[in-house]
Amino acid sequence: MKSVSKTGPTRRTILDFLKRNGPVSATHLADELGVTAMAVRQHLYALQDQKMVATTSQAGQRGRPVKLWSLTTETQALFPDAHQDLAVELLNHMRSAFGEKGLHTIIDKHSQSQTENYAKALHSISQLSDRLQQLALIRSSEGYMAEVQADGDDWLFIENHCPICAAARQCTRLCANELQVFQSVLGPDLTITREEHILQGPRRCLYRIKAT
Repeated sequence: MKSVSKTGPTRRTILDFLKRNGPVSATHLADELGVTAMAVRQHLYALQDQKMVATTSQAGQRGRPVKLWSLTTETQALFPDAHQDLAVELLNHMRSAFGEKGLHTIIDKHSQSQTENYAKALHSISQLSDRLQQLALIRSSEGYMAEVQADGDDWLFIENHCPICAAARQCTRLCANELQVFQSVLGPDLTITREEHILQGPRRCLYRIKAT
């Protein structure tokens, strides 16, 4: 596969958009990027030749099928992986050296450190929407491609990428602790539930945040 630097800025923009938004038509993608559908299709076909994108069909108006474009697993290497091979190897070594209980203790210490760092960064911010936006900026800097969306009276905290996915598959406590970290940082007066989880198949992790 081509490296990120050789993908080209327009195609990289297309890949980033598909990563954040999931399957879309070429027409929709062209509208979002402000270019012609023909130009977008040329890039999509080139990316398809590189096995970076694939298509599925969905019924459209008057029963006409619409071709939707989405990323393939081949693009995982284009996004931050937080040194996944090393992370998995270290987890396995820690499990062998300290046992499952010892591994959990180490992960819990890491989560505690995360909580303290996030809380410090959000300390001076009072509005929930601003706190979520700041948390999204921090998580994005860590490779999670995070964003915040309003949904009625609720907020959605979305992570479009998981840079520790391989490690999380080896130790699900990483994901369990992530939810606890968010709850601790954002406060007990909120209910936070994970409605989508990358490890269970969806393309992203989605948290719903409700005031109690």
